[in-house]
Amino acid sequence: MKYLIVGLGNIGPEYQDTRHNIGFTVLDALAGASNVVFEDKRYGFVTQLKLKNKTLVLLKPSTYMNLSGMALRYWMQKEKIEIENVLVIVDDIALPFGTLRLKPKGSDAGHNGLRNINDVLGHDNYSRLRFGIGNGFPKGYQVEYVLSKWDKEELLSLQPRVEKAIEMIKSFCLAGFQLTMNQFNNK
Repeated sequence: MKYLIVGLGNIGPEYQDTRHNIGFTVLDALAGASNVVFEDKRYGFVTQLKLKNKTLVLLKPSTYMNLSGMALRYWMQKEKIEIENVLVIVDDIALPFGTLRLKPKGSDAGHNGLRNINDVLGHDNYSRLRFGIGNGFPKGYQVEYVLSKWDKEELLSLQPRVEKAIEMIKSFCLAGFQLTMNQFNNK
C-alpha cells in the first residue's frame, strides 16, 4: 500500500528554516532518519521509504507554496495513491508553537498552499497534519512572521516537536487516521 506524504514549503535558500517551511523540515528529518535522499523530479523533490509493508512517497513541492496542488495531484496520479492515503504537513498560525493536530479535512483557514490544493482537487477531503507556529506578530505582519526564521527559544524545542510529527506520520500510515488522531491530538 502506498501513501503520499506532502510537506508544504517554498524552495530556495531564502526560505530554508522558516516557519512557513515546517513541512519541508519535517520531511527532511524523516528522510534523514530513514537514510533516503530526495531527488529533483517533476513538480518536486521526491523520495520513497519502506515502513513495514507500506511505501511512503515523500514530496516537497517545487511549485512554491501557492501552487502546491499541482504537485500533489501529479504525484497522486503518477503513483496511483488514493486520497485516503494522502497526508499534507502544513504550518498553522492559529495553533500555539509546537502544537500538532491531525485533521481529516477542512477549510484552508487562509493558508495559500491548502487553498490551492483545495482548488486543484475540487474538495478539502484529505488529511492534514497542522504544525503550530504561533502568532507572535504585530497586526499586519503575518507574511513577514511566517517567512521569518525560528527564534532562539523556538529552536530549542523545535526538534522534539518535529520528531513527534514523524511519529504521527508513521502512525497515520501504520495504524490509520482515527487511531493516530485519538493517540496524538490531545497531547
